[in-house]
Amino acid sequence: MNKIAVNVIEDSVLASARRTVGTERQALEVLERAFDDGLAAPFMRAIEMINGITGRVIVTGVGKSGHIGVKIAATLASTGTQAFFVHAAEANHGDLGMISTTDVVLAFSKGGESAEIRSIVAYTRRFSIPLIAVTCSEKSSLASAADIILLMPNEAEACPHGLAPTTSTLMQLAMGDALAIALLEARGFSARDFHVFHPGGKLGASLSHVADIMHTGDRVPLVRRGTSVPEAISTLSRKHFGCVGIMEDDGRLCGIVTEGDLARNLTRNLSELLVDDIMTRTPKTVKPNVLATAALAKLNQHSIGALIVIDDDNRPIGLVHFHDLLRIGVA
Repeated sequence: MNKIAVNVIEDSVLASARRTVGTERQALEVLERAFDDGLAAPFMRAIEMINGITGRVIVTGVGKSGHIGVKIAATLASTGTQAFFVHAAEANHGDLGMISTTDVVLAFSKGGESAEIRSIVAYTRRFSIPLIAVTCSEKSSLASAADIILLMPNEAEACPHGLAPTTSTLMQLAMGDALAIALLEARGFSARDFHVFHPGGKLGASLSHVADIMHTGDRVPLVRRGTSVPEAISTLSRKHFGCVGIMEDDGRLCGIVTEGDLARNLTRNLSELLVDDIMTRTPKTVKPNVLATAALAKLNQHSIGALIVIDDDNRPIGLVHFHDLLRIGVA
């Protein structure tokens, strides 16, 4: 294949990619504007309904909508809303028993006429289980039966044949995420709460707090103001953090002596000096409730290896070192 032919193919492929992204972006813009129109009221009712139940959110769908439903159920569960996915086809073969009268069903279906969805719809009507429909068809069987309809704009699919679910599933994904985040914020779901459901991997590490990883008690290198430099060096060497915090007589932090401070004073007779003579009087500190990622950012910002952890009275209660952040996977 010659260079001209390759360039033509490349241009065609890139044009297709841009067209797909552009089509889907426009659909999301239409969906966003819908919140200023008819979508606002049912969305608010959906949030109130989900917040008011004592059970779980049962997400369902079939085909590509089912795949989206699996993701939304996982997002809801990880952000504090009890949820799981029930496949519409499997519901016909016993999984209906997983849905209780204290639950709410969140059903995704573009056309709202999937045969597999009908059994779940009928089940919710029979046992008065709240039903929220996410569909593009206001007159569909699903929409007609639902307690709340989150009507999606019926925008063109990115597929040139208008067949493969692309734009429609992207809007379903955005709608599900909008529900999850609105519920998260309405409940005041915090980063610490999020960490409970994400204890592993890089994400779990990034949600750790300084209090979770800091060294405490005798592990913290501390000396009183007026301590001789040789004694401070002894403490620094034993604790292996490259620094020693300096405290006032009342226990408040007033400075720090680092290996850098010692190096900058090598021309002086250190054996005759006190820590007061060489300490940095504005040590970099951190509070125990700060996220580990914020502690790492502070270390990087100031090009230092450790932070003294202080309480609200400026009393040292711990130390967090770069190696601690490296150990848990943040750094």
